[in-house]
Amino acid sequence: MAGDRSLQFSMEPREIPPPPEPPPSWLRGLFEFLDALGPLFQIIFWILIGLVVAGIGWLIIRELMRIRAPEKRGKTAKPAPEPWRPEAAVALALLSDADALAAKGQYAEAVHLLLLRSINDIEGRLPNAVRPALTSRDIARLERLPDAARPTFLRIARAVETSLFGGGSVDRATWDDCRAAYEAFAFPETWAR
Repeated sequence: MAGDRSLQFSMEPREIPPPPEPPPSWLRGLFEFLDALGPLFQIIFWILIGLVVAGIGWLIIRELMRIRAPEKRGKTAKPAPEPWRPEAAVALALLSDADALAAKGQYAEAVHLLLLRSINDIEGRLPNAVRPALTSRDIARLERLPDAARPTFLRIARAVETSLFGGGSVDRATWDDCRAAYEAFAFPETWAR
């Protein structure tokens, strides 16, 4: 090993470089001034962090309130029911179309037509209450829906659910019951509380 020239066995003294020149006095003064302001910068930093966190929290809360706003408005303040009656010509045309389907024995289609028209009536009467993702059961549970209208709407919705999703059929008796329910739903006495 001692004969291996790639290994160093003696240390030669190294030349020590001269110390760097001190900075000019104006630069030293600037560093001392900034060093004195250090605690102030620390306070400003934490204030900015707090403002950013508060801003993000405010945006989140505002978005949650916007999403929940229609439900909260319905829970806190129930407006007095206004006199409401669907146009007689429209209601009669609907019943005429549904009766024509029922006369052909297409009771499920006639009941489905009544359900769709009932949902349109609710949308017209209670704006922003019916959302696209709501099912018929969700619509029936809307707090803003008058209590007198809820059971009649549910009768129609259950018949449609049974025929569309339950594989059941709609017979003449079910059709007659749903037609009577629609008539009760469409007239203003069902909206009185």
